[in-house]
Amino acid sequence: MERRTAGFRWDLPQGTRLRLWQKLSPPQLFVASFAALILVGASGLWLLPGICVAAPFTWVDALFMSTSAVCVTGLAVVDPGSHLTFAGEAFLLLLVQFGGLGVLTFTSLIISALGRRLSLREESLCIFTSEAAPHLSPGQITWNIVRYTLGFEMAGVLLLWCCWGPLLGWRQAFWPAVFHSVSAFCNAGFSIFSDNLMSFQESPGVILSISGLIVLGGLGFLTHEEVFGFLRRKRQQRIRRFSLQSRIVLVTTAVLIIGGWIPLTILEWDNTLSRLSVLDRIVNGLLLSITPRTAGFNSIDYGKAADSTNLLTMILMMIGGSPGSTAGGLKTTTVALLLILAWSRLRGQEFTTVSCRTIPEETTYRAVGLFTIATAVAMGGMLLLTISESGMVSEGRVMPECLFEAISAFNTVGLSMGITSKLTVIGKLNLIVLMFFGRVGLLTLAAALTVPRRGARDFRYASEDVVVG
Repeated sequence: MERRTAGFRWDLPQGTRLRLWQKLSPPQLFVASFAALILVGASGLWLLPGICVAAPFTWVDALFMSTSAVCVTGLAVVDPGSHLTFAGEAFLLLLVQFGGLGVLTFTSLIISALGRRLSLREESLCIFTSEAAPHLSPGQITWNIVRYTLGFEMAGVLLLWCCWGPLLGWRQAFWPAVFHSVSAFCNAGFSIFSDNLMSFQESPGVILSISGLIVLGGLGFLTHEEVFGFLRRKRQQRIRRFSLQSRIVLVTTAVLIIGGWIPLTILEWDNTLSRLSVLDRIVNGLLLSITPRTAGFNSIDYGKAADSTNLLTMILMMIGGSPGSTAGGLKTTTVALLLILAWSRLRGQEFTTVSCRTIPEETTYRAVGLFTIATAVAMGGMLLLTISESGMVSEGRVMPECLFEAISAFNTVGLSMGITSKLTVIGKLNLIVLMFFGRVGLLTLAAALTVPRRGARDFRYASEDVVVG
């Protein structure tokens, strides 16, 4: 029997019904996979025995923690180290790992491992966010993502275990090394230490290891592939240049790290970093620049940081990491394209150009649209949070803390000025929505909600100009 659904042709035996997932477009399935994982995680945190040390989670708190883990945010309504058992910490870390790599990556991996070739539909799901690397097969992308992830995480475990072994004991240091390595590479920011990394301000090895894992996780797997391919070709004396995508990612990442490192270190030199040595101030300043994009580890108390520090941190949080990575935010390429677009227009150029290449207008329009929508959603979330948490003003708290919290949630960062556990139910639900929107991506979410138009014709209305500026 031949049936047609949403533009796809399916040849099915007599009496066979189409499954729901077969009717979904790749963006819809991508969004649904994260929503399903969040619900499964919330149910596990809420119902499974042996998860909490004392009082179990309420449903809202379980949903909040699951969303924060799957969306690799790191905001927590409880202290994971004191509220969760070992089983609870392991379950939370499993959600972080699945959320960091994406449910569809694991699905494709299982299919490949079973020896079955990916169908055209499964290939489109596997490489939905990898349009910049059409030369790589879906199987290569899937295996390389897992290979690079496990490799970097195991290296992080070894480094952190060596740093914490003499301090905590070699046996006791192993699980914290595993937990923080996965959390750092996935840009989650969860810690099983009550004060996050504040106790290790004077441990440069720990700070640098965490910082390195955050940067590697935020570069994106396509960039990893190109860097390792470049190194292999260099050894074989067959050097080929990086793609424009990877060059923009690497240059923008380096500029943001250095551009945040210097001012943040200066701003907190005589404030939250004042009791540290010169070396430790410089190293902690590096973490201050790296962690907002978008990891959430903190070695200082942001509630005591200068207002200028928190403002610059919020700007870095909005930028985020790179496409195809575990990080959130607008992405480095989006911000870079906006700056390149502005510079091209200021120079009177009709097209957006960089490195002797012209960026397609469709891509620049997408970047402008994403920036506009993301700003609107973030502002709306901030407004709702300030309304729902208006009672905090009477407790001596002010609006910037709510703004900091909303931006951190929407860009899946996880940094907080200490109000997460004190939020109302409405405030927590608001942050849950912001975290979900920030993780799946606004363009993906919009594509998932789009209803195909039937019988649409290619035409446009008459032009009429509007004065701007």
